[in-house]
Amino acid sequence: MPAPDDRNDSEAREAREDGDDKYGATAAALLPLLGGSANLLSVTNCMTRLRVEVRDRSLVRGGALRALPGVLGVVEDAQAYQVVLGPGAVARVAPALERLTAAPGVSAEALAERGAELKEERRARNATPFKLFLRRIAHIFVPLIPALIGCGIIAGAAGLLANLHWLPSLVPALTAIASGFMSLIAVFVGYQTAKEFGGTPILGGAVAAVIVHPGVTHVDAFGQQLSPGQGGVLGALAAALLAVYVERACRRLVPEALDVLLTPFLTVLLPGLVTLYGLMFVAGEVSTAIGRWADWLLSHGGAGAGFVLGGLFLPLVMLGLHQALIPIHTTLITEQGYTVLLPILAMAGAGQVGAALAVYVRLARNLSVRRIIRSALPAGVLGIGEPLIYGVSLPLGRPFVTACVGGAFGGGLVGLAHQLGAKCGATAIGPSGWALFPLLKGNHGLTEAVAVYGAGLLVGYVVGFAATYFFGVSEEVGAEAGGGAGP
Repeated sequence: MPAPDDRNDSEAREAREDGDDKYGATAAALLPLLGGSANLLSVTNCMTRLRVEVRDRSLVRGGALRALPGVLGVVEDAQAYQVVLGPGAVARVAPALERLTAAPGVSAEALAERGAELKEERRARNATPFKLFLRRIAHIFVPLIPALIGCGIIAGAAGLLANLHWLPSLVPALTAIASGFMSLIAVFVGYQTAKEFGGTPILGGAVAAVIVHPGVTHVDAFGQQLSPGQGGVLGALAAALLAVYVERACRRLVPEALDVLLTPFLTVLLPGLVTLYGLMFVAGEVSTAIGRWADWLLSHGGAGAGFVLGGLFLPLVMLGLHQALIPIHTTLITEQGYTVLLPILAMAGAGQVGAALAVYVRLARNLSVRRIIRSALPAGVLGIGEPLIYGVSLPLGRPFVTACVGGAFGGGLVGLAHQLGAKCGATAIGPSGWALFPLLKGNHGLTEAVAVYGAGLLVGYVVGFAATYFFGVSEEVGAEAGGGAGP
């Protein structure tokens, strides 16, 4: 019988023969380092990271995994290995690795059994209810980000054409295309909520659709007439979550012979009535309060609020908790047309870029660290910070702190501009860095919003660079962390 390493290497060779591009080769190279196909329980990905759940962590070759070309960093948490590959690449490597996971000899039953074991282990270790809840909320909104980005860019193009008085006949068409998704976003949130929490997705979407139906104008709740869209994504989330619990109760209590009729009927009817006569009004008040809070915070806190928000965002990214802010951003976009928080939080990426450039200059003889920075910096400039975080600043230690300082000063500038009356917001979520420019919007036009955001980025770059250059890293520490000069 061949040794495990020989078997895993054989699997990798077969995968290389099947794959005819570099992404298939990367997946094939990752496979033996992760312990082989039999060791993989699940393969998923976000915008930059490949998330792999394994059965036996002792089979994972961490050092070789980090040294693999194309891998920008590896993060090990209580749930899985997160392999940082960068935007674009991860979306192509993940499907290739999934195909390898489904190789003959690994049954679906065995994978399901091992997956259940792993879930039980991590639940017993350190998965707190609060963190699990935040991750599940993030899972609802993350699949919606591509549509938010696409519609946001189209809306920005429509606004630009309208301001320049170019192609006036095209502007209404672009506006309709950009507004279609946003007008029905409650339905998508309801669908995703039911899917995430174990209900029937289409029933969650059906209940949430009540929120955007024009007929709600004929319903009075708490002495007020409802309006379509009132409560927004928060109302849709609450309505769909209620539908999940009603459906579960029906599955337990309704006789099997009547389940196909009564369960969908009650799952839509009961949460639908609660939504109309309670949730829409309450969620609408909460949504309005969030908008007022954001305006109040920046109008009164100004530079101080921006300093704190910009300085603390990188630790949230490091922990993966930044996605829990997506509902707040989405609520602000639906309520006000843009989120004023995202441009401030994006300053954390500017501080990270400045810090990476300083490390690049200071560690002139550490070729391995400089090589990582060269490969990760383009993504960092476009607002994808994980490669620089996990590949450079976090392993070195102090550059992570000085990057936060750069983000704080950049956020402080954007916050100060808001306090002085120059609001800068983003019409969609997802991109940051330079990629956020097409999505900017302000209360005094696009030009001012671009100027404020660009000035904040510049401050973040400069302060992040200066703080890191003078206080962030030494030659000795860099050599120890990066493994010397390297080949």
